[in-house]
Amino acid sequence: MNLSMVELYHSMGGFAKGIVYTLFIMSMYSLTVMFQKWWYLRTAQKETLKFAPEFSQFLEEDNLSEAINLAVSYKKSHVARVLGNSLSEIKPLIQDGSVTVADINSAERAVEREMLMTIVLLKRGLGVLATVGATAPFVGLLGTTMGIVNAFVGMAAGGGGGIGAISAGVAEALITTAFGLLVAIPAVWAYNFFQTKIDNITAEMTYSSKEMIDYLIKGVSGEFGRSRFTREFNTAAQNAGKSAV
Repeated sequence: MNLSMVELYHSMGGFAKGIVYTLFIMSMYSLTVMFQKWWYLRTAQKETLKFAPEFSQFLEEDNLSEAINLAVSYKKSHVARVLGNSLSEIKPLIQDGSVTVADINSAERAVEREMLMTIVLLKRGLGVLATVGATAPFVGLLGTTMGIVNAFVGMAAGGGGGIGAISAGVAEALITTAFGLLVAIPAVWAYNFFQTKIDNITAEMTYSSKEMIDYLIKGVSGEFGRSRFTREFNTAAQNAGKSAV
C-alpha cells in the first residue's frame, strides 16, 4: 500500500500530531533565533568597520569627547560598546593628567565589565539553539515509540499478523523521528557556527581593549606614539568586525 505524506499525516493519531506540532514550533523558534543572531552579527561587523577608523582619528587628535560620542552612536558594535563605555569612565583622569596605576587598574576593570556584558548579549539565544538541537531528536523518538506501540496494539486488536497490517502505523511512527532530526540538525550547526564566531569576537575585543590600556599607560606619558596606537587599534578593531560573520 502506497501512502503519501498527506495521507500519513491524516492517518496519524492525536498524540503523533501533537509531536509534529511541537517540533514545528521548535523549528520556527530556532529559525527565528538563527536569523536574528545572523543579522545582529552582520550589523555589528558593519558598524565596527565604520567605527574603527573614526575612533582612532579622534584619539589621535586627543578629542576624547567626540570619541566617546562616536562610540555611543554605534550601539551594535561590540568594540564600540567596550571601548566607549570604559573610556567615558576614565575621561576626567586623562584630561587632567592625573592618571595613576590605580586609575589604570580601574580602567581595566571597566573594560572587563563591559566585555562581560557584551559577551552575555552576544550569546543571547544560543541556549535556544542548544536546547532544540539536543531535545528535538528525543521528541521525535517519543512519537516513534508511541506510534509503534499503537501499531502493534492495532495489529493485536485486528488479529492480523502480516507486515502489511502494521506498515502504515510504522511509517507514521518513523516520520516523527525524521522530523525531529530535520529540526535538530540545523539548530546544532547554527549553534556551533555562532559559538565559533562569538569566540573570535571575544578574542578580538580582548586584543582591542589591551591596545586601549597600552594607550592609557604609555600614550598619555608620551612613551607610546599616538600614531602607532591608532594603527594598532584600527587593525585590531577591523579584525574584530571581520570576525563577526
